[in-house]
Formats: sequence, structure tokens, C-alpha cells
Amino acid sequence: MTAQRILVVVDPTAAEQPAAATGLVLARRLGCRLELLICHYEPRINARRFFAEAERRVLREQSLRHQLGYLRSLRDTLEPGDTEVTTTVSWDRPLAEAIVRAALRDEPLMVLKDTHHHSAIERTLFTSTDWHLIRDCPAPLWLVKTPAKDRPVILAAVDPAHDHKKPASLDDQIIEQAAALADTLGGELHVYHGYETLGDIAAAGAFAMSPTPIPTEEISAQVEAEHSAAFAELMAAHEIPESNRHLLPGDPASVIPGLAGQLRASLVIMGAVARSRLQQAVIGSTAEKVLDHLPCDVLIVKPPGFESHITYKAQPADFMQLDDEDA
Repeated sequence: MTAQRILVVVDPTAAEQPAAATGLVLARRLGCRLELLICHYEPRINARRFFAEAERRVLREQSLRHQLGYLRSLRDTLEPGDTEVTTTVSWDRPLAEAIVRAALRDEPLMVLKDTHHHSAIERTLFTSTDWHLIRDCPAPLWLVKTPAKDRPVILAAVDPAHDHKKPASLDDQIIEQAAALADTLGGELHVYHGYETLGDIAAAGAFAMSPTPIPTEEISAQVEAEHSAAFAELMAAHEIPESNRHLLPGDPASVIPGLAGQLRASLVIMGAVARSRLQQAVIGSTAEKVLDHLPCDVLIVKPPGFESHITYKAQPADFMQLDDEDA
């Protein structure tokens, strides 16, 4: 059986490694292993016109050993104490797929990765590693923006009305994950559910061509009542105090960052479901819309039974991996 671990993806070019620091805090509190991972690839080494295959293999191994040395230095810097910290480097590509394959191999409790701001153009035209992982990573994905904090405020975003075609079990999983982290880190859990009002829908032009007047007040009251009832039932099932429940109207992609800032949340936990690539490229998911605008970290949770379209068997023919045993 695979030992429980927290998997941290390390970027050796970054000046700081907040994901590694956060991962160590989690591993220490959970009493599990922390694994530091670099997925590395240098296209020049694979240029056939310059090197024979035997030479390329030697160069790949030398390059990986250099990265392994970096991870060991990082491990010493973290001062892990009694927490077991292992190091792994792999020659694999593309980066997002390499990370997913590592998650499939190791089955970690969670994958942590530093994240950075992305422009709207990148989001639409040049999908980044973060977006790929949001969609495809089978393990809970923690995108780290800031260093770990003591007694964090954790905000879980749920959709009990299933407006975004998310399964009911995903809400339970989000809250259970959030509650477990709040307990582990000595934090405070808040839960949010948002819904679009009839005014929001009308502003988007949905009723522009309607030949008859729309009874907006009546419909708005009905919408609010339905969402309130669904949210109250979910909160009661998980024994969330009234003071920590947040039912707010408006587009979640706009409301969540504001609420997170108001609560001074360190982490927002959201769910993501698989959709077609075309749909993702056109509309994205709420998590993707929110990510750039949040002042804190994001943890993405997949529904039970989620299967990534990326498979372990799809690794490149020149795949190579080194770890602590290859010192």
C-alpha cells in the first residue's frame, strides 16, 4: 500500500517556495510524508542531430541529478525535523501531464503547487499548467499564492442547487475536506453559496426579446427561497454554525473574492467538474474565473469517481526518474 504523502511540485527557477513551506506544515500536522517533485525536460538534449541515444540518456541523467541536488538543498532549508521529506525528479513532459502522472503513481492526499497571476489573454488563448491541473489533476489541488498562516480562515464554496451541473456528493466532499483542514490547522471554517438574481440574468440580456412582461419580483423571491432551503439543508447536515454560513446573491466569480477578502481567508476551497475542452475554452469554470482575483490560496476538489483523461501509461518513451535512492 502506498504510504500517505503530500506531493509538492517545485519550480527550481522560483526565488521562493511557499508551496513547499505549506506542504511541510500539512505533512507535520497530518503525520505523513512530504514529497518534493521536479518535472524536468530540456528539448536541446533530445535534439537527435546533436547526440546519439546513449549520449542523450547520459545527459538526461546528469540534468536530473542536478535538479535532485537542488531539491536536497531545499529540503535542508525547510528544516523538516522529524517529518520525512523525500525528493523525486522526473524527465517528463508536458508539465501538467507529468504532474498528473505523478499523482496517479503516488496517490497523494493532496498536490500543492505555487501559482502566479495570469492575464485574461493567457486564460483564453494560452492555457497554462494551472488551468490544465484544475481540470485534470485527480488529487485535491492546492494552488499556493501566499505562505502558510497560523489558525487560517478557510472558505468553502458549495453549490447545493447544482446550478453548474455539479453532483450533490461534491458539496459534501468540499465541506468534509474544508472541515478536516480547519481541524488540522486549527483554523475557522466558513461556507458560501451564491446564486444569480433575476436582475443579473436580465442584465445579461436574457429577457431582451421577451414579448411579455416578466414577473421579476415573484420569480426572484422563488429563486431566493429555493437556494436558501437547499443551502440550509446542507449546512444542517454538516452542523455549520449560522454565523459561518454565507448565502449571497450575485455572480460567484465576483462575490467570492470580495467575501474572501472580508473574512481575511487564507484558503478558498472549490469544486471542479470535467467538461469538454471546447466548453472550457469558451466559458471556463467558476474556479478558473475566480483564481486570478482571489487574495489567497485555492484548493480544487474533484467529485468522487473522477477520472482524468491523462493516464499513467501515456508517459514519454524517454521517461526517466531519480529519487533519494539514486544519490
